[in-house]
Amino acid sequence: MEHTCICPKFEAAIEILAKKWTGLIIRVLMEKTSRFRDIREQIPQMSERMLAERLKDLEAHGIVIRHVHAETPVRVEYELTQKGRDLTPVIESIQSWGEKWMK
Repeated sequence: MEHTCICPKFEAAIEILAKKWTGLIIRVLMEKTSRFRDIREQIPQMSERMLAERLKDLEAHGIVIRHVHAETPVRVEYELTQKGRDLTPVIESIQSWGEKWMK
């Protein structure tokens, strides 16, 4: 039987999505644009430092966009980009699989 290499694009996608907390952050942002503290409230086990790191990573990959509103005090919100919203069926499929198979 011939062995084939895993597609580099699949590998790159899994590398992003497999990082701890990333899927949960995307799941929270699928619901609505959120502020940092709102995301933290949804995922209380995650440290602020880790959330900041993951959001920067997702922003660098074009999955999340950061909106800074010039108000006093400054308001910062995070939203999924189109690239991020395209993950919705993927995240929903993982959730369905988890509900069926995870104890």
